[in-house]
Amino acid sequence: MQEPDRARGRPASRQRRAMAALVLGAIGIAWAAIFVKLREDGLGLSATAFWRLALAWPFFLACSRTERRRHPELARPSGWRQMSVLLLPGVFFACDLAVWHWSIHLTTAANATLFANCAPMVVSVVAWLWLRERLRGVFAVGLALAMMGVALVVRSSAGEGAGSPLGDGLGLVTAVFYAAYQLSVKRARARYSTATVMTWAIPSACAVLAVVSAASGETFLAVTARGWLVLIGLAVVCQIGGQGLIAYSLAHLPASFSSVSLLIQPVGAALFAWVILHEALGPMQALGGALVLAGIVLARRGSSFR
Repeated sequence: MQEPDRARGRPASRQRRAMAALVLGAIGIAWAAIFVKLREDGLGLSATAFWRLALAWPFFLACSRTERRRHPELARPSGWRQMSVLLLPGVFFACDLAVWHWSIHLTTAANATLFANCAPMVVSVVAWLWLRERLRGVFAVGLALAMMGVALVVRSSAGEGAGSPLGDGLGLVTAVFYAAYQLSVKRARARYSTATVMTWAIPSACAVLAVVSAASGETFLAVTARGWLVLIGLAVVCQIGGQGLIAYSLAHLPASFSSVSLLIQPVGAALFAWVILHEALGPMQALGGALVLAGIVLARRGSSFR
């Protein structure tokens, strides 16, 4: 998690490390669906998300303190303006999770997942207009292919079903919040280390999720050792390993390309569900996965780096 050597090494080597971190991070967050399905019966979804973050926080705090001891020159926030840059990603991430859970409740799982994965379209437009990222026509083709692939994977996994306009709309709101999370993390990473960003963002996310969980009347605590082990696994694999690596990569890669690459997550989730939960994996899902990978390759060719 330490990154004091950001200025060292060639840009190409940093980008290769960031690419590897992004892919591993996407694989890490793909495990989230597995852990959520394995959670203790009755434990609320917002409560599960709260513990995913809360149990990961001590790790990032320890990394941040170690960084400061070894490299006191690293940037630290001073004043509410700088602190808000670090707190906002947590608020956006918590809203993303909370709204997505409501979307799942009100529409089909397929629709909720599909619409939530529209985040790359939002990120790409904002990155082009606000971050001035240069995107060529082949990037749009890659994005379209990747989105088609996700649609095939999700529809084949969860079935068609009948959605609802409100639930589908909340799925799109989820995509906006997740896009805002990615962009706000990239903004924060321009100045602060991964550990610093996570140390500040997680408490704000936990505060929002605790309120949502209480308002929903959820069961907040696991009551068995197995239940806590699942929550610890969720924190270690998905938050520390997944979101931690993604946050690291966002400092070195274009936001638009990173967001498209994160579409590996639903493909990985379907694959893990097939291996671990014995859920069906058919030819349409395999085709969808191939389209996602092809789309990511094209998106890289069309991004502002090689």
